[in-house]
Amino acid sequence: MPTMLEPGAPLRFGANYTPSKDWMHSWLSLNLDDVRRDFAGLAELGLDHVRVFPLWPVLQPNRTLIREQAVADVRAVVDAAAEFDLDASVDVIQGHLSSFDFIPSWLYTWHDKNMFTHPEALSGQTALVERLGAALADAENFLGFTTGNETNQFSAPVHPSPWPLTTAEAENWITTLLDAAERSAPGRQHVHSEYDVAWYLDGHAFTPALAARLGAMTTVHSWIFNGTAQRYGGRSTASDRHAEYLIELSRAFATDPGRVTWLQEVGAPSNCLADAETPDFLEATVRSAVRTENLWGITWWCSHDVSRALADFPELEYSLGLIENGGAAKPIGRRFAEIIPELRERRPAPARTLGIVIEVDEADLPVSRAAMSPGGAIFQSWVDACEAGADPAFITSTDAADAAILANRGITELLRPDLATGSRAYASSNTVVDPGATA
Repeated sequence: MPTMLEPGAPLRFGANYTPSKDWMHSWLSLNLDDVRRDFAGLAELGLDHVRVFPLWPVLQPNRTLIREQAVADVRAVVDAAAEFDLDASVDVIQGHLSSFDFIPSWLYTWHDKNMFTHPEALSGQTALVERLGAALADAENFLGFTTGNETNQFSAPVHPSPWPLTTAEAENWITTLLDAAERSAPGRQHVHSEYDVAWYLDGHAFTPALAARLGAMTTVHSWIFNGTAQRYGGRSTASDRHAEYLIELSRAFATDPGRVTWLQEVGAPSNCLADAETPDFLEATVRSAVRTENLWGITWWCSHDVSRALADFPELEYSLGLIENGGAAKPIGRRFAEIIPELRERRPAPARTLGIVIEVDEADLPVSRAAMSPGGAIFQSWVDACEAGADPAFITSTDAADAAILANRGITELLRPDLATGSRAYASSNTVVDPGATA
């Protein structure tokens, strides 16, 4: 069911919940006192929601075994959030987090099944969605499900053991789980999420059209370690406005002009920014994002730093929190708290009269997704326009030929980037683990 923004509805500000005690491994033996302590700290920052990540193997260690205690734990965490006036979104097929995969044993090695296409894998996932939906449907603060965190990475060729699929199969996987979510917990904001190869990598099965048309809202995950900071600098226009860029990019592929977008994940990575730069980066990112039309809200990655007692994370993962592992708000968290009261009230979005054209084929697939990636011709056109003082929009070549669509969007000038120019290298350094780094 598409989300509609009520007139005057405030912008939402929240955090992706990374438990301060034992990180996501806390789901193995949940301690609600620890959870409440964490949520109290987030509420003190003025946040209004959390996104939580129960681990798939903990919930469903066997295809036909969905653990009642694990399901009860998810409900308990959602209820604990309500104690602090926090709404809760729940990832259900979880999946992948911070370079670690959490896949139940019935899907790999001796029992290898493509999670996206194998009938038994699909039936098992559907059952889990329905069981969790039944457990959460009457929780007033339950926002809805995300099918899983950036699960498209399991299909990408860079994954050590990819499960390949076609775009039609990707669409079927998404819609199968979203339909199960709507059946079991109707009327909630059920969405799916991808990392940015959906926008930037040619040949990837998960496409911009799927991202911008399926689910209650479009979710955007913005990370500047994808080549943006490396090419332009961590505090450049390109980096400060990267989240805005992806939001506007998604609007080009939405068939509903009122389509709502959720900036579901954005953070300040230490491999691109000095510690002293992170509060200003957060503020610049948030202020640029809230200028976009039909934005539901912003959910920062992440709530708490990962403990140094846990080994083998990429170095940047230990410092992404708004709050220290010990419970003290960090400068970046305090800055978030400072600007939220001012930004909750929506302001009119700026007119975006310049439309940067994205050439697409008959299926609305970009002729070059590489051109949309950092350094590509489309990306560079956006940066140049921003630095010249414009607030550019994006429009597909199909829509650019329709005068009614142009008029409806207020676009009066078109810019067609030369796709033969610009860099075509997409690279992400978030999962690079330095074996010599301290843990």
